[in-house]
Amino acid sequence: MQNTKDKAAEQEVAISTEASAEMQSKSEEIIKKLDKESTTRTFSGTMKKIFFVLCILVSCYHLYTATFGPPLTLIHRSIHVSMMLVLTFLMYPMCKKSSSTTPSILDWILVALSLAAPIYISTDYQGFVERAGNANTTDMIMATLLVALVLEASRRVSGNVLSLLSLVFIAYGLFGRSMPGMFMHRGYDWTSLSNHFFANTEGIYGTSVNVAASYIFLFILFGAVMSKSGMGQLFNDLALALAGHTKGGPAKVSVIASGFLGSINGSAVANVVTTGAFTIPLMKKTGYSKEFAGAVESAASVGGQLLPPIMGAAAFIMAEMLGVKYSNIIVWAAIPALLYYLGIIIQVQLRASKDGLVGLPKDQLPVLKTVLNARGHLLLPVFFLLYMLFFSGTTVVYSAVLTIVVTIVVAQLKKDTRMSVKDMVDALANGAKQTVSVAIACACVGIIIGVCSKTGFGLTMANTIIALGGTSILFTLVFTMITCMILGMGLPSIPAYIITAAIAAPALAKLGIAPAAAHMFSFYYAMFANLTPPVALASFAAAGLSGGDPMKTGIASVKLAIAGFIVPFMFVFSPQLMLINTTLAEGAWTAVTACIGVFMLAVAVEGYFCAKVAAWLRLVILVGALGLMNPGMVTDAVGIACCIVLFFIQKKKEKALKAA
Repeated sequence: MQNTKDKAAEQEVAISTEASAEMQSKSEEIIKKLDKESTTRTFSGTMKKIFFVLCILVSCYHLYTATFGPPLTLIHRSIHVSMMLVLTFLMYPMCKKSSSTTPSILDWILVALSLAAPIYISTDYQGFVERAGNANTTDMIMATLLVALVLEASRRVSGNVLSLLSLVFIAYGLFGRSMPGMFMHRGYDWTSLSNHFFANTEGIYGTSVNVAASYIFLFILFGAVMSKSGMGQLFNDLALALAGHTKGGPAKVSVIASGFLGSINGSAVANVVTTGAFTIPLMKKTGYSKEFAGAVESAASVGGQLLPPIMGAAAFIMAEMLGVKYSNIIVWAAIPALLYYLGIIIQVQLRASKDGLVGLPKDQLPVLKTVLNARGHLLLPVFFLLYMLFFSGTTVVYSAVLTIVVTIVVAQLKKDTRMSVKDMVDALANGAKQTVSVAIACACVGIIIGVCSKTGFGLTMANTIIALGGTSILFTLVFTMITCMILGMGLPSIPAYIITAAIAAPALAKLGIAPAAAHMFSFYYAMFANLTPPVALASFAAAGLSGGDPMKTGIASVKLAIAGFIVPFMFVFSPQLMLINTTLAEGAWTAVTACIGVFMLAVAVEGYFCAKVAAWLRLVILVGALGLMNPGMVTDAVGIACCIVLFFIQKKKEKALKAA
């Protein structure tokens, strides 16, 4: 009898291992298909060592400049872009037919050319700066070379969309005299336009590259160090211990784990395949449909970029563009992000109740106390980072460097998390590799921003959006939302935000909307392009893992993320949701009423609370939900009244069903 049990156990382990391997293989296929940023070469032998050393040198340079200060602005930014270009042409094949293990001769030529810009700028910095706006032939050649290298690197890293969009903007800058109506401008020759991209801080070496070279690189390196210490395992175990046993537990585990990891890694698709490979099979096992399981994972993964404290690095760019402290962005983003995740959690709970789904057995789950004893100390660097950002008075860059050091020290406290010298060196290399996709996107988007600043296109678009919206702020917000989501299609999250903020945020600011709310509004809808069909990369990746229909998964993702689609309208009309110009008491009341509103919104979408909700009542509570999410005495009173009606009607219906 015992032998039979042992054989059954062994067979179960073998099946589990095989399923895990199959899911891992599927994850790799999906990420290569949908996430262009992950399609990199696999080096071996001498080339592997050369590339490894290059990555370490890149990380050491950024750590050094963060600690002791960078060189002159244009030199520092040109060195950063040059390093990222070198790594790109070595890491990313030119096309599908290119070798996946060895760079070609053309790749090595591009690597050599990538070094030209910083060498040129450094050798004649004074003359280079003095000639700004009056470029000579050599300046134009170097500028043209830089633009071509950045466009090619972006094509390899992010796919065709961003590079083609940049070319469209370049054409707009060159042929402005031929543009119709209000889009007409004086037009610029290539010498003037290329010099604008190259010789100042409004083009390729602009704000986005500055943020990538300082904040983003360090925080991605911080994430790489945390990963080596086992932080990902901690997040998974914590989520399982906290929510795995509850009704619909695996879906809640997905939401919690994806939120934690998404805040750090900043890539929706990568987050989907990382946590989804673990959580989607669990959700399907407990009874969730393929489409709903995929939707939960994709909605939660996209939301990670909205969740403080790191917000997938986009928060640093927002802080730079607004000219505020990074800690301010964390405060402004906190309540909207929590409302977004609360909406997903409540819908998961309601769906589980409606379908009679249960959680995982407790004896198959990690114990919270055991998890915290084993790896809980890894949370200390996160608390240390928050202390440094809010209370220390030091710069974000210095805080990031110290937090990396603290993470390494704290990891040494327990044997299971202890990092060897090899782990630390690997983390340095991984940090450099993971930064490449973000840095190249930031450089390429500098071309678009450069055209906007040179031609006034941003102001023109702002006027167009306002003209379409007429005198109604609501209509203007709707047109801005559509613009952001269209621009965000097929783009990585950071360039999507930068472009939408440059084009759409000024339209909102002209209507008297707080700049912080305008930027956050643009940011939310740029992120949601990952969820909304027809181009919904995160949803499609999750569908690939779950085996569900991609379009149905995308639609289910939008339903789950519905709170996130409404919250931006709310904090534009009522900045209290972002804790702007409000007291603590007002902020707390706003948060509470908004939470109740999100609950009612989830009930209206899911059509269930204790029992099936009638269609007319769903409409009533939808109105109440919107009222509660829009702070004000009258709207709050209407919303609370609708909530009370919902509670009594549904409780009465539940009793009647039990009696029957």
